Amino acid sequence: MPSGLLKIVSGGQTGADRAALDWALANGLPCGGWCPLGRWAEDGVIDARYPLRETPEPSPAQRTEWNIRDSDGTLIVSLAKRLIGGTRLTEDLAKRLAKPHLVLAKESGVLSAQAEALRQFIASNKITVLNIAGPRASGEPGIAAHVTSLLDAAFGQGRG
Repeated sequence: MPSGLLKIVSGGQTGADRAALDWALANGLPCGGWCPLGRWAEDGVIDARYPLRETPEPSPAQRTEWNIRDSDGTLIVSLAKRLIGGTRLTEDLAKRLAKPHLVLAKESGVLSAQAEALRQFIASNKITVLNIAGPRASGEPGIAAHVTSLLDAAFGQGRG
């Protein structure tokens, strides 16, 4: 694990969020975060194995804002350079809350270089709690596998 990183948080949605939680669980890194009231995700109720807290409202936007607010920085991962929907909202909220954030799009660069950029982002911003966000699975099929590959490249795999 990178020096200082103690926890990964996300909102539990399919795609990037769920891949980040799965990676943390598989690698023995604590994880958590906020999810919408009712544990809503596009595939139904978020499984209880994910240690998420419910926001008071069912709004995904509240979950997104609270995960940014309660973390030291946010990693936004996508396949495409152009961010849309909730992924765009994540970047906008990170800017509004003046929180460090890094956007890594698969089509923008080589995996090893992006992994190094992520390590540098964590080190330079002294991030101990990293929020990981990105598109849901229906919006960008393949995003979960990419998030897993990025985290493996940045931090190694099978550490748990």
